[in-house]
Amino acid sequence: MGDFQATTLTGETLTRDSLKGKPYLLQFWTTWCGYCRRDQPAVEEFIRDKGENIPVVCVNVKESRRTVTSYLADAPRSCKVVLTEDTNLTAIVKQTGYPKYILVDAEGNIASVQNGAGGIEGLRAMLAEAGVQ
Repeated sequence: MGDFQATTLTGETLTRDSLKGKPYLLQFWTTWCGYCRRDQPAVEEFIRDKGENIPVVCVNVKESRRTVTSYLADAPRSCKVVLTEDTNLTAIVKQTGYPKYILVDAEGNIASVQNGAGGIEGLRAMLAEAGVQ
C-alpha cells in the first residue's frame, strides 16, 4: 500500500506509518449502496471481535460531509470514518463497485482484497487468506 494520509470525521490523522505495526482493514463505501448497508452489521461484528488489534477505516467515496453525517446520525458506525475530501486513499485505490475491502498487513502491504459484500464470513475469509489472526 502506498503512502497515504487521511483525517477521520473526529479529526484523527491516519497515515501508512501511523497504522504500521498492526494489520488494518479498509472499507470503501457509500451511503446509497444497499450492499454496503447490508454489510454494515458484519463490519460492526468484525470491529467487536478484532477492532482492538485490527483497526477498521471506512472511506466514504464522493459524498458530502452533510450526507455522511446525516446517514451516521441514523446508522452510527464504530469504524474510523473518512471522507474522500480528507484523504488521498480514493486516488490510490480504484473502486469499481461497493463495498470494497482491503486488508493491509502489519508491514503495510496489501494482504487480501474483497470486491463486494461478503458478510462476516467474507471478512473472516480475508483474514484466513492473509494468515492474520
